[in-house]
Amino acid sequence: MSKVAIFASGAGSNADRIIQFLKEKQSPIQIDCLLTNKREAGIYKVADKLDVPIFCFSNTAFAEGDSVLEFLLTRNIQWIVLAGFLRRIELSLIEEFENKIVNLHPSLLPKYGGKGMYGSKVHEAVLAAGERESGISIHLVNKEFDKGEILFQAKCEIEKGQTVDELSKNIQKLEHDNFADTVVKYIEKFEAQM
Repeated sequence: MSKVAIFASGAGSNADRIIQFLKEKQSPIQIDCLLTNKREAGIYKVADKLDVPIFCFSNTAFAEGDSVLEFLLTRNIQWIVLAGFLRRIELSLIEEFENKIVNLHPSLLPKYGGKGMYGSKVHEAVLAAGERESGISIHLVNKEFDKGEILFQAKCEIEKGQTVDELSKNIQKLEHDNFADTVVKYIEKFEAQM
């Protein structure tokens, strides 16, 4: 059984979708716990609703990495999924979980990735540039921001005059339709090769 920790900083809708997806599929992949850096984040409601343990670490703890890494190793975590997690992943975690950290980014990488590009900031930049399409990228995490191997991308058209909020809703639909399935397929394929 593969043990996964989901990191989230916000409402947790993608974490919710992944957990529900695994239950529906009766997958042997287990979401062991949720980690967050925000005590008031909506992810707490998801944890409570789905009866998944949740733990909060300070931004300093995430930035230093050691206490988070020790915690994950103590729980025998094998995979990390970033579902709206707004902190940079420390090098010690990347090295320990090489090719086993999956992130969701709300643009078609390599466009609109990197430091400071998250959430509505991405959508604002996409619209300001006059792009005709946007989308999501599901990728592995490496030492460089948003430059890990891309596992999957999905696109949506941008209509003339579209607002940030409208684009955000379209992107979230792509996330909910594709993230859980892509994560599960990647983990299953990776472990079948071991």
